[in-house]
Amino acid sequence: MLAGKYRYVVVEGPIGAGKTSLARRLAERASAHPLLEQPEENPFLARFYRDAARYALPTQMFFLFQRVQQLAELKQLDMFQSVIVSDFLLEKDRLFARLTLADDELRLYEQVHAQLKPGTAAPDLVIYLQAPPETLVERVNRRGNPIEAGISESYLRALADSYTRFFHDYDDAPVLIVNTEHLNPVDRDEDFELLLDRVGRLRGRREYFNLAA
Repeated sequence: MLAGKYRYVVVEGPIGAGKTSLARRLAERASAHPLLEQPEENPFLARFYRDAARYALPTQMFFLFQRVQQLAELKQLDMFQSVIVSDFLLEKDRLFARLTLADDELRLYEQVHAQLKPGTAAPDLVIYLQAPPETLVERVNRRGNPIEAGISESYLRALADSYTRFFHDYDDAPVLIVNTEHLNPVDRDEDFELLLDRVGRLRGRREYFNLAA
């Protein structure tokens, strides 16, 4: 499905949406190169969740440098021979920055971002995973990641809203918006196959996939 139609696929969504797990599963199915975020390497992240005002800037800058480096490595791959499945868009990095940084910090971040942003190709497809904030909270609590222990419900709600606004205006690539409240393509094989089928039938620039309860 992916190799025949798409060469560069990005799975996106807020914390708890399941983007990394789905990206791994898609990469495995397509024998693709996975390009995944590495939050465990960020030494500031756990402290950010406990004290956002103090650690927002170093946390954000670390992620920016990390993602730029990963995308620079992506340019060295032969995208006509390799299928790439990633769990992040560099453009969404600014979403987090605007949510967490003070005005003067944001100005500094924007200057650095403008200098560092690599000239990478747009994805062939973005799969945007949505879920209600209360579902995101439940998933984050259930997986019990120590780094995420300090994430507040209010932060997850604000993040989910920011993602909604970001993808409302996003037009750099075709987007399949997937409501994961009643769809679990990570843990349920039948849901994964339904998603693959829906991706294979995608024709427009923006389409929706939603299963009723």
